Amino acid sequence: MPQKITDTAQLSCNQGTIPSNLTVTSQDFSTAEGKVIATEQDKQAMVNIKPFGQCKLKPTPGGFLPCIPAPIAWDKVAEKDTINTYKILTEDSFCMCGTGGKISIDNKGHNEKHEIQ
Repeated sequence: MPQKITDTAQLSCNQGTIPSNLTVTSQDFSTAEGKVIATEQDKQAMVNIKPFGQCKLKPTPGGFLPCIPAPIAWDKVAEKDTINTYKILTEDSFCMCGTGGKISIDNKGHNEKHEIQ
């Protein structure tokens, strides 16, 4: 069973050069280990999803241009579990970037097992 994702979960982009952390802003009352649980609404660039260093899809003679996330929508979210009608993110969730990368979850942001039913 996939596990829920919380604030501070570690994200990576397959076209970025460094990881980033998720910041949950979609809700502030449903928690796991004292951290708010992420939903499909946590997809705003520079708010929920911070830059991943440099973008490998933007080469220049001096290296790569800085990453500016352009998240489209989260896929593989919980089928039934919701918070405020928004589906919960799980460790299997991913988000495509408008620039061309794929944003994945490397670390769920908490230690306990909080499985989706």
